[in-house]
Amino acid sequence: MFRLRCGSSFLRRLLHGGRTVNRDQVMQQLQVCAAEDQVLDVVGKNKAKLTVNHVSTAVGMLLEFQREKPQMLRTLKVIRSHPQFLTLRVLAENKIALMDDLTLVDTLYSFLRFNVDGHDSLVQQLVSEAWLRIDRLPMESLSKFSICLTDLHLQSSPLMGHITSIVDQSLSSIDDARILTSLMVSMSSLVSPRLRDALINRAEELLDNMDPAKFNNPRRIVQFMRNIKRSYRPLLDKCNKIILLNMSRLDAENICMIMGLYQGLQFNSCDFSLAVKPRLTELIDSSTDPHSFTKLFVALAPMASQEIRDGLENTALLLADELTPHQALALAEALQVIQSRNISLLNKIASVIQRNLHVYKPVEVARFTQVLFHLKYRNPELFAKLRHILVEFMACSVVPYEVTMLTRVLSLLPCQRLEEGVISRVKAVVTQCKLNDLNTMSVSVAKWLHNEPSYRHNTLLLLLKTLNHCVRERLQKAERLEPLLEELKYTSGEWFEEMLLDETMVTLKRMMDQIHWTNVPALCLFLTKIDHICPPLLDRIATVAIKDIDKIHYREIHAILLPFSVLNYDTPDELYDGFIQCVTAHISSFEPHMLVHLGYTLAVADYFPEEIVREIFSIEFLGKLDAELETLPDTVTMRTRLRLMELNRAVCLECPEYQVPWFHENYCQQFQKQGKATASPMQQQIHKMLCEVLGGINCVRVAVVTPYFYTVDFECVLDKHLQPLPYSGPSTLKVSDRGKVHWGTSSEDTTRDVLTPGAQRVAVNFLDSKSFCKNSHHLRGDALMKKRHLEILGYLVVQVPHFEWNSMELSTPNAWKEYLKKNLFGKLSS
Repeated sequence: MFRLRCGSSFLRRLLHGGRTVNRDQVMQQLQVCAAEDQVLDVVGKNKAKLTVNHVSTAVGMLLEFQREKPQMLRTLKVIRSHPQFLTLRVLAENKIALMDDLTLVDTLYSFLRFNVDGHDSLVQQLVSEAWLRIDRLPMESLSKFSICLTDLHLQSSPLMGHITSIVDQSLSSIDDARILTSLMVSMSSLVSPRLRDALINRAEELLDNMDPAKFNNPRRIVQFMRNIKRSYRPLLDKCNKIILLNMSRLDAENICMIMGLYQGLQFNSCDFSLAVKPRLTELIDSSTDPHSFTKLFVALAPMASQEIRDGLENTALLLADELTPHQALALAEALQVIQSRNISLLNKIASVIQRNLHVYKPVEVARFTQVLFHLKYRNPELFAKLRHILVEFMACSVVPYEVTMLTRVLSLLPCQRLEEGVISRVKAVVTQCKLNDLNTMSVSVAKWLHNEPSYRHNTLLLLLKTLNHCVRERLQKAERLEPLLEELKYTSGEWFEEMLLDETMVTLKRMMDQIHWTNVPALCLFLTKIDHICPPLLDRIATVAIKDIDKIHYREIHAILLPFSVLNYDTPDELYDGFIQCVTAHISSFEPHMLVHLGYTLAVADYFPEEIVREIFSIEFLGKLDAELETLPDTVTMRTRLRLMELNRAVCLECPEYQVPWFHENYCQQFQKQGKATASPMQQQIHKMLCEVLGGINCVRVAVVTPYFYTVDFECVLDKHLQPLPYSGPSTLKVSDRGKVHWGTSSEDTTRDVLTPGAQRVAVNFLDSKSFCKNSHHLRGDALMKKRHLEILGYLVVQVPHFEWNSMELSTPNAWKEYLKKNLFGKLSS
């Protein structure tokens, strides 16, 4: 035993002595470095001794030191230009063949983080060597390599395709959420529908078992969904819950990024909005450098109170001279979102951007020009300079999206003569454009056609004809419904409706067999947007939705019900009943403003499920709604408050048994004071004819405000013998100083005379084109609901459609009077 102990002691001394002799002194010097200059000093003193391990360690340490600093204190540019950093680059390039697989990818990743140019020979050789070894790279290195390829704008390259194939074959063996989610983001432009669904399923499995503190994993999953333009609601909800758990750890940059991703997916989360606002407010005092402040401003300003917004604008004014070109652009776009009128701040930011115009890419100059235009910024010299730059960009651009945006922004700016190069560039890319780009270009060309002198008309007309042909050809060749719906999502305007709507509907009907529960919401939103009733499509949608109702996420229900409700289409009760059951089961999970909109949509279709109504009009829900609306854009807030009023009115009138109080009296009075509608020539004609039919101006009231604040175009009262009863005072159309006839209400218009026994109050409403579906004379749901409600209020409702009043049959005063007599007296006598 003693001899054994002695032997062990001798062996330890021998090994220790060996380590002392063979220790790596350069590595030891690197490991005790506490800052970048120390690392670079070690590199400079030991150039001849540096091995592959030394080089990779030194570069990794330099990167780690940079990451530990706040963004404003990082010195990437200084390090990159240091002579010893150049030494590391040269040594790394010379030792590529000696690097093991992990070191190879880590070295590439580190140098790219220092913004070494992608065309640099070091980067090129590292990528080439990694490509040769790609089939043997461990999955962690493969994930990091995919990030490098994305940094080099090679996300659609054959090399990334090879990585995608490897991941497809090895997906079940990937157990690290960080590795998988990084790969998902990098590969997103290349995944097939099958692999896309497999990645989503695998990500959901890993998400359930991962450390919830690692919020970057769910953030990358959301980014993947945004990249593929598909929202998987259950997974999105899971990601959102993990992000909410980490809200206290998120900085302004992460919050801004997540908000942008949610916006891109049209994902609303009340809990997220309510948690983000106080968190961002907490970060105001610590966000003092341009980088963090810019992120804070972009995220917080749209939801902040006016007091906080003013403070943010004052800070932005102080920091303006320190902003980078891209920070200035981000602030300018945020000012547009909040419709700021801070001229001093806008002048400052415009000055920063103007000094750095040479730095911006074409689309960025277009974005800034658009901001100035929409904020009505007054600087003709700057606009002229911007237009000149945009035209120069246009002349050499070959990217369809870029040409489209440049075209749209150029059409906003006045010019004496449109350049031939602009027109020829549009011609050159039209065959490569998607429907939304072609729609944008056509609107722009139509503007030019309206403003240009006659010598350009033929050229622009030919261009418009070419655009029409390209759209028709694209529609005729379309084979898959989902990509088509993605392109149609952003089409709008008179040109599309007049020239291509019919062709689009033919294409959609041709693809009816592709309608599936996954694409039904997008199709329904498109049909609602174009206000087009198409029975074959709506019947097919209803059949698919009823069949797979258990697969449809509750957040998609509102989108699916919209066209049936808004377009007043006769739908099986089974569809509404099934969806109402689903909404009721998940009622506490709805964002308050979305539940209000859903409740209104159901009310238009004459559905008033008690549990949903009672939830919306509970004190707790209304308080949560008020808090949420403070975080949403002004347009969404205004629309939601209007829908809440309309739902409140509908419930009070149609479901008095629910005993929901009418609490929108003040809101309606304020809304009514905001403006007066202008009477159309046809309304003026109807008023004149009604006065003659009923026997005088005292027998007709105009723009009468009813209880619950509906406005009736004309009101009259007929006794039991169908004789008109005069009002106590005349009611006339009001004429403004400019000669326009206004629909106005006076105090007596809002009072209701007591009717004599047997008398009937009659409401005559003129229905313009907005009351009907655009492709037919089919009455829309909101117009029908108003008729229902006026009848509950005791009116006999006479609706005068614009296509009847303006028809060939009613082209004389006598014909108009006979038409009114028939509708007024005929209904009462029957």
